[in-house]
Order: sequence, then structure tokens, then C-alpha cells
Amino acid sequence: MENKTGSVEMICGSMFSGKTEEMIRRLRRAVIAKQKVQVFKPVIDNRYNIEKVTSHAGIDFEAVPIDTSADVLSLLLPETTVVGIDEAHFFDDGIIKIIDQLADRGIRVIVTGLDMDFRGEPFGSIPVLMAKADQVDKLHAICMVCGETAGRTQRLVDGKPAHYHDPIVIVGASEMEEARCREHQIVPKD
Repeated sequence: MENKTGSVEMICGSMFSGKTEEMIRRLRRAVIAKQKVQVFKPVIDNRYNIEKVTSHAGIDFEAVPIDTSADVLSLLLPETTVVGIDEAHFFDDGIIKIIDQLADRGIRVIVTGLDMDFRGEPFGSIPVLMAKADQVDKLHAICMVCGETAGRTQRLVDGKPAHYHDPIVIVGASEMEEARCREHQIVPKD
């Protein structure tokens, strides 16, 4: 069955909220429905497997690592009806226009991304994608301090909260991230 109407499904939230796991669940259902699925991920996301999107729980799905948002269009197969885009916050702002173009072509687009960076600020293109999406699911994790619902990501560098003015994206640094509630997220500004 081919999609007649395209759509954009945005799955967002903090680290460890299950965004990638939820995307994979939806992608697997599309495969069962005999739809042609393609998944793209940023090449800098090499935490588990270069050619798979992988949840923190170890669930995975084949994916194509790409450098820029334009690579989605250049690598898109003509028969594809469902596109997954993981970690969209790492892509340039061109991802917004590309996702719109895919949906306008009748493609179902499932996108994941952190809605806020470690500072608690809107992250990259995600707020715009949330506003333009046909469906938005904001997932939550569990606060690693108190066990309550967490919607924020705490970055720790050498066991201490990252400073507000630290770089948003750090590749290859000895860092750790935890899910935190509003009360327990610490972001020093001095």
C-alpha cells in the first residue's frame, strides 16, 4: 500500500526518553506493512553502530550515515514511502526544507531529536520541526537524581555539570549525559 498523503511525525524529548526506540517501532510496523523504508542519521553519531540507528536499550535498524541534510535527497530511492531521520538536531537548518519536500511528495517522515540542548535551550531546527509537524510526541525519561519525570538533559564533564557557555556539540570529549527534571538540572552560568 502506497502513501497517498505525506506527513511529518516528530518524536522529541530528552536523552534516554526512548525517541529512537519509538522511531524504530514505527519503522518496523511500516516494514510489516510492506512499505519501502529508508533511514538517515548524522555521521557524527557513532556511539553504537555506524550503519544503524540504535536505541540505548540496544534495539537497532539499518540506517545510512550522512554529513549534511542535502544527502537525504541525493540518496533517496524512488520507491521509498517512509523516511526516518534520527538525531535531526545535529543537521543543518536545511533539514527543515527537505523534510517539508519529502512530506509534500507523499512520503511519511519520522523524525527524532532533542528538543532542548544541555542548557535547557531550544536545540537547532527541532522547535521549527515541532511547529511544522503533523504529529508531535514529546517523550520523557526518569530523573537520575530524584526518580521523577525528566524532560531535560544534564551534561556532565569530568563528573561536574557542564558550563552554560560550553560548546553545544562536543565530539569525542569525555562527557556523560543524564536525564534530569527541571529542579535537578544544573547549568552554571559563571
